[in-house]
Amino acid sequence: MNKSFAHKKAVVVGAGLVGSLWTVFLARHGYDVEVYERRSDMRTAGYSGGRSINLAMSERGWKAVEKAGIREKIEKVAIPMPGRMMHSVSGDLTFQPYGKAGEAIYSVSRGGLNLELLNIAGTYPNVRFFFDHRCADVDLENPRITFEDLKTNTLKTVEAPLIFAADGAFSAVRYAIQKTDRFNYTQFYLDHGYKELCIPPNPDGSHRLDPSALHIWPRGNFMLIALPNADGSFTCTLFLPFEGEISFEKLTDNASVDAFFRTYFSDAMAHMPTLSDDFWGNPTSSLITVKCAPWQWQNRILLIGDAAHAIVPFYGQGMNAGFEDCTILDALHDELEGDWSRIIPQFAQQRKADGDAIAELAQRNFIEMRDLVADPKFLLRKKIAAHLHERHPDFLPVYTMVTFSNTPYHVALREDDAQNHLFKQILNLENIENEWMGEGVDEVYQRWKKEG
Repeated sequence: MNKSFAHKKAVVVGAGLVGSLWTVFLARHGYDVEVYERRSDMRTAGYSGGRSINLAMSERGWKAVEKAGIREKIEKVAIPMPGRMMHSVSGDLTFQPYGKAGEAIYSVSRGGLNLELLNIAGTYPNVRFFFDHRCADVDLENPRITFEDLKTNTLKTVEAPLIFAADGAFSAVRYAIQKTDRFNYTQFYLDHGYKELCIPPNPDGSHRLDPSALHIWPRGNFMLIALPNADGSFTCTLFLPFEGEISFEKLTDNASVDAFFRTYFSDAMAHMPTLSDDFWGNPTSSLITVKCAPWQWQNRILLIGDAAHAIVPFYGQGMNAGFEDCTILDALHDELEGDWSRIIPQFAQQRKADGDAIAELAQRNFIEMRDLVADPKFLLRKKIAAHLHERHPDFLPVYTMVTFSNTPYHVALREDDAQNHLFKQILNLENIENEWMGEGVDEVYQRWKKEG
């Protein structure tokens, strides 16, 4: 513990994944941390699903939990997924590896991970949690913040020299800053919503599908995905337009839901005995992208995670990006010796481009997952990219950059644009379907590299 910060205080708003992890980092630096959370304490109230897309932990997330000293605990409940398993309408399976041998993303339960982080943060004597507390007012002129105790309906104002807002896409702290002059804010909803469903384990506790893959049923404008859980179940998520010919609005009763699944996801439906209960019991949720600037106020209030950069889940980077916020902040804290008047503006300025970039990459990956993964040209591109990476180790496919490295997101986005240009040239080569390992590909690559 760094004793020079022993009497310093920080308020963290939000005890979700990012808020809990950042609390661990602050506690390790010796800060007295008060954490306020609108929801009840899941350590006693338990965790219920319903609108939780399972998480895909990748390199950025692992780096953060390792730096916080909790990697081993998380690894015990994480399931490696080295690739996607594509399910055609007829039930044919195609496996697409994510990276090289030994590279995988990891399926982690959102609730299970949040619980673990809360338990770890709770072991620090300098951390105090206040659950069932809603952020009611942020005093921007004075270092104070007011919460409403939802159990007693009373207000409580606390001194808050440092506020870290990790209270999600609809952040109350950000809303207070939004009213200030020259604060930029945009939000964008997809026309698609999502609904959580379930494939339960076999009677013996085993998985009904191959657990070493992220399963995708791509159907053009909509899709179903399934991620394995440690208890033998799969958390499934249906992504579907809210309105239109094939949409949530058309699924009005059990008969229409059954007909829809039988038509498009028959092999999944065979493993979903609780489909009706799950479909009607779980909400249909929306998908929002949030961009804003600046992420901070007067060098003492900082937005992190979804409060600063909420994104759609199609690159599996929402949590990983939020965890990387914590890693970068922690490194800046060491580098600038705990001087928040320099840490906060520097972080907010340098990280903004990455927040915008991963938002754009996630939007692009939505089209890839629902549409292109079944396209022969897309599959050929993946093969050529892997081949180029093998022959030229300095060539990194963008997915590898984002998922298996700590390359800044804005660099990965720039590379995505460049590689799209490269592969447009390669895929236009004559007889590329048969000559994809030939000299022509290498010549185009070398010319592209010189141009770049």
